[in-house]
Amino acid sequence: MKTLALGILSVLSLGMSAQARSICEVSGLVDRLTCPYLVKEIAGPHLTRQVKYSLPKGRAPKAGWPTVVLYQGSLFPVEFSRSSLMIAGGYNEIRLIQSLLDHGFAVIAPPAIEGIAWMTNIVGVDYNTSEDFFFVAELLKAMGNGEFGKLNMAQLYATGISSGGYHSSRMAVAFPGVFKALAVHSASYATCGGPMCFVPEAMPENHPPTIFLHGRLDPVVPVRTMYPYYESLQAQGIETAAFVSPWARHEWLEEAPDLITDWFLKHP
Repeated sequence: MKTLALGILSVLSLGMSAQARSICEVSGLVDRLTCPYLVKEIAGPHLTRQVKYSLPKGRAPKAGWPTVVLYQGSLFPVEFSRSSLMIAGGYNEIRLIQSLLDHGFAVIAPPAIEGIAWMTNIVGVDYNTSEDFFFVAELLKAMGNGEFGKLNMAQLYATGISSGGYHSSRMAVAFPGVFKALAVHSASYATCGGPMCFVPEAMPENHPPTIFLHGRLDPVVPVRTMYPYYESLQAQGIETAAFVSPWARHEWLEEAPDLITDWFLKHP
């Protein structure tokens, strides 16, 4: 019993020590994880959006913080406080934010129009003339101008789930050479949508290294739509990886915080 008690105490001490090092905090009877954030307004051609963002603890590196742009999923705006009871694996999203912050990444979380979805794969919309394209261009400009703090614009990354995953892919197409690596979660190529997916044979030559995360039982974005994108990158010699959770549906995966953080750390 004494040994067991010491073991439990040791684990608790390690947990408290790790939490003390984190910028985020757990509270409540039902675990709620909260990370501090600020808000900045960014205007597109017709709309102004409230962009949430958070910076790591401490002084920024000389070149600025490496930065992750986290694109929301459909009808699922990014929040910096989530309960462990959140649907669609939402708690794993805030765990991802915590992991990124604690590993020295700034996190920028722009919302889609009306918090609904990104325009990357809407039939009949030319993304390069869309509100979203000009909004992202203004966002990147503001980031480069220091309006979100000292960010390293040579170390930018993008990720998101569902619509945000498609929009992360769009960064390789519409903003070539800007992002160092991508993590596409429960989505596929920029112009795909749900079960409808055509992936071009030729990827942009400077397509960033990309990791895919997907649930094998996803009924919204079938996992079969991810594989052609993954295989196209492989065939073109672009670094890629894929993780498919055998029992997951359309949701943030429990493994996402570690896998995405590690992928970005591998591509400085």
